[in-house]
Amino acid sequence: MALSAEKERMEQIERNLHEAAVQGSVTSLHSLIQEDELILDRYLAGCYAETPLHIAAMLGHLEFTKEILSKKPGLAAELDFRRSSALHLAAGNGHLDVVKALLSVNPEMCLSLDRYGRNPLHIAVIKGRVEVLRELVKAKPEATRVRVDRGETILHLCVRHYQLESLKLLVETINDHEFVNSKDYDNFNVLHLAVADKQIESIKFLIEKTAIEVNALNCNGFTALDMALACSQRSEKDMDIRDSLRSAGAVRAQDLSASSMLTRSTKPTGSSSGTTNQILTQRPKRETHDTHQSQENKWLDSKRNTLMVVASLIATMAFQAGTNPPMGVWQDDGGGNSTSTHIAGTSVMAYKYPIAYTAFLGYNTAGFLASISVILLLISGLPFRCRFFVFTLTVTMWVAIIAVAFTYTVSVAGLIPDDLLKDPTTFDYASLTEILIIEYGLAAVPTIACAALLNFLILGHIIRCIVKMVIFLINLTMWMVRSTTVRKKRREATIPTSSTMMNRATA
Repeated sequence: MALSAEKERMEQIERNLHEAAVQGSVTSLHSLIQEDELILDRYLAGCYAETPLHIAAMLGHLEFTKEILSKKPGLAAELDFRRSSALHLAAGNGHLDVVKALLSVNPEMCLSLDRYGRNPLHIAVIKGRVEVLRELVKAKPEATRVRVDRGETILHLCVRHYQLESLKLLVETINDHEFVNSKDYDNFNVLHLAVADKQIESIKFLIEKTAIEVNALNCNGFTALDMALACSQRSEKDMDIRDSLRSAGAVRAQDLSASSMLTRSTKPTGSSSGTTNQILTQRPKRETHDTHQSQENKWLDSKRNTLMVVASLIATMAFQAGTNPPMGVWQDDGGGNSTSTHIAGTSVMAYKYPIAYTAFLGYNTAGFLASISVILLLISGLPFRCRFFVFTLTVTMWVAIIAVAFTYTVSVAGLIPDDLLKDPTTFDYASLTEILIIEYGLAAVPTIACAALLNFLILGHIIRCIVKMVIFLINLTMWMVRSTTVRKKRREATIPTSSTMMNRATA
């Protein structure tokens, strides 16, 4: 009983100490220490989730923190269940005076790592506590060299968490070329990260105020300019990023390789620098060509995706129409008239209008096969990356769409009452058109409009092909004329004149 009562008393004292730390009451702390002189020593010897110092540092109770440190300075090195020290918590919450008090007792805690591998400086950067970071760097500059997960430095954290002021402070405080150009495990330096996140202010600071290597290569062999061009959306910010990089001497990786090969293979003379300048002046043309090629590839991909969707829809429609023909199927066996019989499951339209059903079946099959052919070619995996191939697929889709239009027309014929047709056993497009216009009025307008649109498209592409052919023939003719003229001038230049021959003979 006595042991249980003592245990309960100790737990009550610990609860009271916890409340005193939360409130920052130094008076309560003194009274609890008088009641149990070993209360703080137990936190040094035992295993607790957190100490009163952690609570006071996290809440910014400066006097309470100083009082505990004066009595038990060893508590500054204790870690909580997240392996965070009191300095971690004070730095993360921006309590500058508490940070100074903790540093005065144990500055080595700047090197302490929590369960995520971060020291108090990393926490201050992530939270944007610039003044706290200044004090920590002053106390332990070598803590800035500690890397976190994936090999990132504290500068990488500044860029990743959009902390430009912290980045400026660290670069100005630790003016080291190697430190600024440090790379993570993916060979990304801070400029690569800033370009990837389109942080224009960080990019300008790095290229204007630091010795950052603007043409450093990452693990993919890309420079910062390569990344800027790859993620470009033609916005004002993207153009500003590219212009800033180019003004700092940034080039693409392929141009960098070409320049390196040129430097190794030429002597350091004036002609060498002239050749290099010529290459630099030709870069915008190559970049324009690459941009045009990228746009061309995007257009082809968009066109292919559109053709795939349309072809899939037409194939589905054609399949459904083939398996469920207009007018349905016979439900039982029987005689349709005195001369023939029908079988359950066969088409009613094939029995009543054989010519119309034949036309329906032909058009529907043509549309189905055309759309299936387009789908097979698109999913074949063959490297079709030219406009001619896309044009061929487009023409095939025209065939499928025209076939669908005619299939619809024939299907409508099967739904018209027999007494409106001149001869129900025959199929006459003129009679069908007359019925649609006279009996159904506006029902014929979509059909006529679709036919007119198809004719317009076909005529337009025929004219386009003729114009291209004429332009090709004109260019070919002009090239032949120029070639003939050039050969003639060369022959005249090689044949000596009579006066020249006389001068040679006299000599």
